[in-house]
Amino acid sequence: MKKQTQAIHVPHQRRDAYGSLSMPVYHTAAYEFDTAAEMADAFCGRSDAPDYSRVTNPTVTYFENKVCQLAGAAGVVAFSSGMAAISNTLLCLSAAGRNIVSSRHLFGNTCSLISSTLPRFGVEARLVDLTHLEEVEEAIDSQTACVFMEIITNPQMEVADIEALAAIAHKKGVPLVADTTMIPFTQFDAHSLGVDVEVISSTKYLSGGATTIGGLVIDYGTVSDLTKHLRQEMLMNFGAYMTPHVAYMQNLGLETLDARYRVQADNALRVARALREVKSIRRVNYIGLEDNPFYALSRRQFGATSGAMLTIDLADYEACMNFINCLQLVRRATNLFDNKTLAIHPASTIFGNFTAKQRQEMDVLDTTIRLSIGLEDSEDIIADIINACQA
Repeated sequence: MKKQTQAIHVPHQRRDAYGSLSMPVYHTAAYEFDTAAEMADAFCGRSDAPDYSRVTNPTVTYFENKVCQLAGAAGVVAFSSGMAAISNTLLCLSAAGRNIVSSRHLFGNTCSLISSTLPRFGVEARLVDLTHLEEVEEAIDSQTACVFMEIITNPQMEVADIEALAAIAHKKGVPLVADTTMIPFTQFDAHSLGVDVEVISSTKYLSGGATTIGGLVIDYGTVSDLTKHLRQEMLMNFGAYMTPHVAYMQNLGLETLDARYRVQADNALRVARALREVKSIRRVNYIGLEDNPFYALSRRQFGATSGAMLTIDLADYEACMNFINCLQLVRRATNLFDNKTLAIHPASTIFGNFTAKQRQEMDVLDTTIRLSIGLEDSEDIIADIINACQA
């Protein structure tokens, strides 16, 4: 079956007592067992029976199984947020005395986690330019836990060569972990490019209109026992598992993901092309534009679509604030890939607690507006943005 069909027709792991077509929401904490032996097997991971909803829940398991089948993965673990997926993965892979090779071009909280929080526990951050492969190779040593990247950086819109990074990492016996939130896993094959582990904020495309917060770790089986350790150690000890209601909502979102994504990606390209004609916009940064420096690489890695996020640069900070305030249709809000188009000024919000020097080092500019393009008619989106630019 094609992926869109699979997203709708993956069978339930057990037949529902009432023959429900939708996976029921199992709002329960605990599960009863017929025998002590069955209980012991469930708790020790010797059976697939749920034991406690902090670690396994039938509704969440169904969502995990569906993602696993669609991605062609060895295992999937669902978390309470994208940041929970990232933090639990990095904690699982690293330890005191080890290091993580990554970039300064990361989402604000991911950068804080790697450069500020994990070092408090003895994990060194080695931040390099991932587009300069020699820097990456030089930074990796015998204590490197992983190379971590975003496939399209937020908000810099930088794209690194995934296959080349994977080749360097694998030559040194190091896994490549990639945040692939910006392009749905149904649209491109990250594992074929060398990615060992995908981490995703399922809050974004998958949730189906930003209804819920969640995260996913997609394990391709090349890191020894990763899924087992995530479930039996990280979920047991940190307790950041996805809730059954969130899994139910995100499963519904997954069923319409392909249709929604194609409209959003098409809208983003239309908006990007139109905004290049607006004189007050100094730069439009979208990897789907033919003259974008990452266009060819993005096509090779991600295929014909380029995601639904773009940025524009205006004259100065004051122009950005005025633009944000003058929007009528586009919503002033954080998040990405809602059904609604969203606008935010990253430097004063997502990166607002970083120093000016840190923002400069991260290439987060006072002149940049981030746009997440939604499902509205593209002409309406364009008109609202142009009106706000001219107000």
